Amino acid sequence: MRFTVVAAGAGSTGPRAGVLETAHGRVETPVFMPVGTQGTVKGISPRELREVGTRILLGNTYHLYLRPGVEVIRKAGGLHAFMGWEGPILTDSGGYQVFSLAALRKVDDRGVLFRSHIDGSEHFLSPEKVMDIQMVLGSDIMMVLDECPPSDAPREVVGRAVERTVAWARRSLERVGPRPPGRGLFGIVQGGLHADLRRESAQALASLGFDGYAIGGLGLGESREEMLAAVEATTEHLPPDRPRYFMGLGTPAEMVAVIARGVDMFDCVLPTRLGRHGTAMTRRGNVVVRNAAYAEDFGPLEEGCGCYTCRNFTRAYIRHLVSAKEILGLVLLTHHNLHFLHRLLAEARRAVLSGRFEEWSQEFLGGFAS
Repeated sequence: MRFTVVAAGAGSTGPRAGVLETAHGRVETPVFMPVGTQGTVKGISPRELREVGTRILLGNTYHLYLRPGVEVIRKAGGLHAFMGWEGPILTDSGGYQVFSLAALRKVDDRGVLFRSHIDGSEHFLSPEKVMDIQMVLGSDIMMVLDECPPSDAPREVVGRAVERTVAWARRSLERVGPRPPGRGLFGIVQGGLHADLRRESAQALASLGFDGYAIGGLGLGESREEMLAAVEATTEHLPPDRPRYFMGLGTPAEMVAVIARGVDMFDCVLPTRLGRHGTAMTRRGNVVVRNAAYAEDFGPLEEGCGCYTCRNFTRAYIRHLVSAKEILGLVLLTHHNLHFLHRLLAEARRAVLSGRFEEWSQEFLGGFAS
């Protein structure tokens, strides 16, 4: 896998525009990755994903391992063939899901013993097994298994998680060895809100030589100021020639602020989840279309938006669909929300390329109501 920074702001942690070349295609950054946890992005087909501007999406090792199972996907010819998606796929290791969903988990230096949230069956994931699963999936970008402690965990717990995540990352590299052409392996920086632990984690992972680096353990309830401080404490210690990925962030204002601090990649369930609950993302903030105020509003979800939904349907009609519990309503909202985020990051990229990112971001944030 190859990453090239084609334009950047001042310093090694300013906003960047890059190109990520993978086995399944070329991705321009900054980029948003829709979340296809179960091998599908909820409420939208692969063809429509292309139409709204998706170039890379995310799958999840934990969920796919439990259902339908690795052997099913192996027999299908890999995850790309199984889900009918020809573009690049990044697969999360499942570490966050193990620590947030699984019952009766037990963590030690070998890995994680847990019970499935689906049927209670017992499973064990080691760093090596997570790599083996992702190799079968055929992921363009694989993620190491990490320990993700709660945001309010004591410092000593966070410190142990940093040490264990680095040790697991080293074992993951040894398991994979030289990556196949066009495929990469990312390390995950932990450290909570502790700047020194973030630095320790980032430096240790950078010394191992990953193809890219993720910022994990944020967006879990901390304040915006705390989150941005943790990002800054991380990116300054990561190699400037490798992609940087903030895991689980999809709120527009925060994404713009994090791009300003040198991050290239994002994923989040927010745009599809909002769509399923009758809410549209716009440049002025979220519009809760299911509200009665839009019953006779015959304008588009967002003025000036060129997506299929806004070109063809009104707020009143979409509100009617949502109120009547018609599936088309959530499909149209999901289509718009993903188009909105892809368009936003494309604008951010153009602003970096033109040397006016700071001006552009101030204009956007000045008109945005979070």
